[in-house]
Amino acid sequence: MENINSLWDLFQQKNLSRRSFLKTCVTVTGILGLSPMMIPEVVSAAEKRTLVPVIWLHGHECTGCDEAFIRSQTPLASDVLLNMISLEYMDVLAAAAGEPLEHHLQEVMKKYNGKYLLAVEGAVPLGDDGISCMVGGKPFVQNLKEVAKGAAAIIEVGSCAAWGGIQAARPNPTKSVSVSDVISGKTIIKVPGCPPIPEVITGVIMHYTLFGQLPPLDSKGRPKQFFGNRIHDTCYRRPFFDSGMFVEKFDDAGSKAGWCLYKVGCRGPEAYNSCGNMRWWNGLSYPIQSGAPCVACASNNFWDNDSFYERMPNIPVPNVIANADKVGIIAAGALTAGVLAHGAFSAIQHARHHASKPGPENDKE
Repeated sequence: MENINSLWDLFQQKNLSRRSFLKTCVTVTGILGLSPMMIPEVVSAAEKRTLVPVIWLHGHECTGCDEAFIRSQTPLASDVLLNMISLEYMDVLAAAAGEPLEHHLQEVMKKYNGKYLLAVEGAVPLGDDGISCMVGGKPFVQNLKEVAKGAAAIIEVGSCAAWGGIQAARPNPTKSVSVSDVISGKTIIKVPGCPPIPEVITGVIMHYTLFGQLPPLDSKGRPKQFFGNRIHDTCYRRPFFDSGMFVEKFDDAGSKAGWCLYKVGCRGPEAYNSCGNMRWWNGLSYPIQSGAPCVACASNNFWDNDSFYERMPNIPVPNVIANADKVGIIAAGALTAGVLAHGAFSAIQHARHHASKPGPENDKE
């Protein structure tokens, strides 16, 4: 637990140029979804604010959110961990283990009481006094309550922490719940996803690091800049939906041509996330691009959908009073009518043009 410096102090200690520092600030501004006009404020914060101590707890989960986090590309997870925050406790990435690590956790909680950021990954099992998830010899729910007392803010990382996750699926034998079902009176932000997009995790942490507060939230407690758009509205297959061109089976011609996946279970019309514009692995791809329908993994209770490939109730097409079945017929009918009209118009134009040309057959007696 050394003295925590600002980001600019770290750049100076490592003999990195002012230019590199400013380029980093510009990149962070973009990742946070901030206006370019905010760059001076980001630079000022990076020069003056000390790095935030972070405690990262693991409850009932699969470590998939960790796996996503360490694959963040902009910024790199290594830069976040080594240069942008002071990660004081995390089971997965800590060098220490066992009693020394748990002892360090107690010291951090005392030294930075009311100042540290708490990231929680995983659901909180309450059944049988929480015995189904034990950490350091104690039920996870006990550890969570203890650490949450001194936290300045809490990030629920992943759908398990945000909603209860797969552990809370019917019939929920462990009585698993979300972190916010157990902790109250604290500022809590949800970063759902199974797992969340890596840059969304690092973006939220960086926003708090730079400004000392969590980013603006929507009505469900999620950061607006990352959960403000529907997958449906940012999907590159949206034109096919509007045109009534749907995949009926995963091996049909429409599937091979990249048509809309709505009829094979895509929940893009009700899912809010950044998959369509940020994508995964540094913008390389995302489930819909690989041919798989969106399962709305950032939504509450997504794991209890009867089938991931069962079609949602009819979603209306913009400016058309029809469902997905009828819109295809309407689109096809309109296309046919358009072709016929174009043909008739072309024939008339051709006849007029032909009549206006001088020639023996057009000479008047």
